[in-house]
Amino acid sequence: MSWTIERRGRVAVVTMTTNPVNAQGRAFFADLHDAFDRLERDHAESPVVLTGTGGRFSAGLDLGEHFPLFAGDRAAVGEWFADYRATNVRLFTYPRPTVAALNGHAFAGGLITAAVCDHRVAVAEGARFGLNEVPIGIPMPAVYVRMLAYAWGEPVAARTCLRGEIFGPEQAHALGMVHELASAEEVLNRAVEVAGTTPEDCIEQYAFTKRACQAAVLRDIAELADPLDGELPAGMTSDRARHAHRRYWQQLKGSPAPW
Repeated sequence: MSWTIERRGRVAVVTMTTNPVNAQGRAFFADLHDAFDRLERDHAESPVVLTGTGGRFSAGLDLGEHFPLFAGDRAAVGEWFADYRATNVRLFTYPRPTVAALNGHAFAGGLITAAVCDHRVAVAEGARFGLNEVPIGIPMPAVYVRMLAYAWGEPVAARTCLRGEIFGPEQAHALGMVHELASAEEVLNRAVEVAGTTPEDCIEQYAFTKRACQAAVLRDIAELADPLDGELPAGMTSDRARHAHRRYWQQLKGSPAPW
């Protein structure tokens, strides 16, 4: 279902509502592009806050949709990844202030979606954050590694991508994965406050400066990450990857993988 966009003063608050946990798949990708099309059309000058519902910001890739895909044709995986890449690059380069209000858990692709926002405010208690791709047999795309290094610094990006650790809010804050913590009641209000700190008559200057800040990482993505990501379909569909996918599904669901 289409995401909601609500004005809070100058700020456009976008609430992800694709499914109860915002598991990411083709429907999520379509909803993201639809929301940002509407932002560009109806709220072009607005800073943006992105949030979820309930106790989840986003659970990451919908494994029920993607593990069967990874068990199939490499060309289909390559086509899928082009769509997936486009969603987070669009958010990363959006020429307005973007703030993630992490209302709850954010895992894997869901945490990447938060990380490519300019600023992150997370709920102070009860949430968990982590990138578990490698331990479940999914290679971390190089394009995302570069964006995470921009967001968090190289050492934290490498640690989180390679080890698959799950962090609580205080740990995530200490590592710089989120900029600040707030109570569950205040996390959205604080995100809106941060988003609105750029004066209305300085939005164009913000956009230019954001491009300048990101110039090196976008160069690296084009020259280094994109060629490396040509190998992703092979890494996602190898025999060992598929074994890891089935192992994790068994652990997660308590039943054998149906593909």
